[in-house]
Amino acid sequence: MAKADEERDGVPLTNLDQELFAGAGATKRDLVDYLDAIRDRMLPYLRDRPLSVIRSLRGQDPFMQKNLPKYTPDWVERASLWADSSHRQVAYALCNDRRTLLWFANQRAIEYHVTLGRAAALDHPTHLILDLDPPEGAPFGTAVAAARLVREVLTTAGLTSAVKTSGSKGVHVFVPIDERAGIEDVAAATRAVAARAERLDPGLATTAFIREDREGKVFLDSTRAGGATVVCVYSPRLRPGTPVSFPVPWDDLDDVTPGDFTIHNAPSLLADGDPWGAALPEPQTIPADLIEEGHTIPIARVQAMHEGKRRARAARES
Repeated sequence: MAKADEERDGVPLTNLDQELFAGAGATKRDLVDYLDAIRDRMLPYLRDRPLSVIRSLRGQDPFMQKNLPKYTPDWVERASLWADSSHRQVAYALCNDRRTLLWFANQRAIEYHVTLGRAAALDHPTHLILDLDPPEGAPFGTAVAAARLVREVLTTAGLTSAVKTSGSKGVHVFVPIDERAGIEDVAAATRAVAARAERLDPGLATTAFIREDREGKVFLDSTRAGGATVVCVYSPRLRPGTPVSFPVPWDDLDDVTPGDFTIHNAPSLLADGDPWGAALPEPQTIPADLIEEGHTIPIARVQAMHEGKRRARAARES
């Protein structure tokens, strides 16, 4: 076992001066210091939500970890959930305190992805979310333009939203909801919002799930619903320079890029504030017409799977 460089809140911290990952421009110490500095802002958005992390260990490819390893300390809170994909119970962490966050940082957990619902009520999401990425080679501004389409749809429907950079290439549009709607209805409403935004400007945005069908347009990803996860606000990303997912006022979106916010400068930008908490509106009720329209729209992943099989069959026959 490596000798601890230091200890915080009872958590031994090791190898702090190692590079975080190739191109990170940061050490493990930088990660620990960042997460510790912004913990009071980030923990409320991690609290009671089953957590998946992306870890980067030396000499290994990065990987997503959902099931907690056997050596996890007993004091890490957890939720046991059934995973249909692997047909087993998975022990997810609940990152509810500083000590747990520090333990994950020492495990070289760089990205923090949370469920849309809390562990006690996963079937009733707390947010409706659209994930918008620019097409390959396109500037960030194309994702911003698509986000404004989504905002227009939401405003017309009577819903207020907030936006943050994903920390990768695009943006996440969040609508807090009152948890009256179940998973299927929230997923349906998300599809309807994406479809309406596409209709506003089909030359800019698309709901096509199959990449080859997007024709260089911004993909309006409506699949952040159901059992999906989304990267937590303020989470670092495993990208060159170690950017973080950061809230941006709607009026300022044209003046930023995701790389403007990193583990090095985000604490000073935040100072003592929580701009995400300030930007998020109170939970809202999803309009019934959005849910109704969404239930007439095929689920993107399922539709893409059937289309893929159809195309493969046609290719074989030709």
